[in-house]
Amino acid sequence: MGRVKQTEKNIFFGIISNFMILIVGMIQRKVFVVVLGRTLLGIDGLYTDILGILSLAELGIGAALNFSLYKPVATHDYDKIKAYMLFYKKAYLAIAGTVAAIGLAITPFLPLIISEEKRGDISIANITVYYLIFLFNTVSTYFVAYKYSLANAEQKNYIQTNILTVTKIVTALTQIAVLWVSGSFVLYLLSKAAIELIQKIFVSIYFNRKYPYLRDKEIRKLDKEETGAIAVKCKAQMLHKIGDAARLSTDSIIISSMIDLDSVGLVKNYNEIIAYASNFVNIIFDSAISGFGNLVATESREKQHSLFKVYRFMACWLYGYAAVGFFLMLTPFITGLYLDPSWELGSFTLILILLDFYLKGGRIVLFNFKTAAGIFEQDRYLAFIQGGINLVISVIAARWIGLPGVYIGTVISGVIANLVRPVIIYRVCFQKSVREYFTDSLRYGGVVVGIAVLLIPVGNLILARVNILTFLLMAVIVTAVYQLVFVLFFRRTKEFVYLWRLVTDRFPFLKKFDRLVKQTTDR
Repeated sequence: MGRVKQTEKNIFFGIISNFMILIVGMIQRKVFVVVLGRTLLGIDGLYTDILGILSLAELGIGAALNFSLYKPVATHDYDKIKAYMLFYKKAYLAIAGTVAAIGLAITPFLPLIISEEKRGDISIANITVYYLIFLFNTVSTYFVAYKYSLANAEQKNYIQTNILTVTKIVTALTQIAVLWVSGSFVLYLLSKAAIELIQKIFVSIYFNRKYPYLRDKEIRKLDKEETGAIAVKCKAQMLHKIGDAARLSTDSIIISSMIDLDSVGLVKNYNEIIAYASNFVNIIFDSAISGFGNLVATESREKQHSLFKVYRFMACWLYGYAAVGFFLMLTPFITGLYLDPSWELGSFTLILILLDFYLKGGRIVLFNFKTAAGIFEQDRYLAFIQGGINLVISVIAARWIGLPGVYIGTVISGVIANLVRPVIIYRVCFQKSVREYFTDSLRYGGVVVGIAVLLIPVGNLILARVNILTFLLMAVIVTAVYQLVFVLFFRRTKEFVYLWRLVTDRFPFLKKFDRLVKQTTDR
């Protein structure tokens, strides 16, 4: 099966998965807030970020090994596949032990992160129990994480997607029932731990049967050259991991220590809804990464560059659409339909979060292509610098202006990657000038901002009174106006024409609209 068809299959299952998770997840979040309140929602977000920092122990082995698997999978070199998978298994068992040890060592310091005045009436004993359950879930994941890598290298990401979808739906439904019956946060967490443990046992059995040759006793060890190549990439990825943790997993810690846990819960509520909806966008790019790996291994630089530009164009289009929709409709949804006005996040903070979200679209494409191409060393210090800048700016700005200051640091540190990584990729992978990339960035961003500004008065008028009908009407208007304007501006680009051909090949009845698209690749 070709790259495009595999990507389409991954995207199809991803869309179905995310739609189901979105519905169940929104109900789960609503029940959580009603039964347990904002402070425990803050605890949930805080521990998620703390354990995200503990994932530093992974040291980038996953990304390095996935890259190493692309070629042997493409050439059906089973001896090498078995060797890499055995190495991966041993590495992840060691990682599980390291995360467990570090996680337990952190436990006595939890009161320093969550002071008594910020945790309300939640006891230290309860805070510790909650944390240990989170830690167990994280550590147990490493025992099966490596098993997905072979299927993903074969561009069968949908296998992991389907397994995780079923797990998330069953977990959410079980947790909803537990909350309504008991109202206990401990039982809420334990139910998730039990279901995910069953899932991990199933995953282990499933992949052992799917790839029986991995159970062979005669498996050669990787030679020094092969382990050395992984070590070099892991060292570079380690710096990326440290920097990413400092940039992406510290916001909740800063907010809980400098502001309060309720603010963590408030922001988490917005971020969770953004994550649920934006997952529909992310699946396209997550599904494409294994295709990128195959592309880099088999195609010319010109072909790589051409398809890179298509993926990048899609990212700006789709992330721009999501950002505009969130900007105009997220607060009315939360305060008017989903919860109540007490959950409103300030406009400035929301703008900063959405600005970082839009720029993240470009970073995802850059990161995925960089990972697939095995470019780990050239920007090994970038994420580390980003993390340091984020921490310094976020802490200082939070002292001066409160919650928005935390996200000023997030935005500024993120922009650095948007500026540096294109230069590296264009120089190393394409051997081209990066000027075109930044010119396109300004064009795409300018159109997105213009659409948002155009629709602000429309949103103020229609959503002056929020109900299901006005909300749906605004969603239709945002969708129609955004897509129309974007197509009008970019219909003559090579990237749009390529995507249009993919769509009309699958849906021939749309070819009657070809006259709206100029049949040229000239800009």
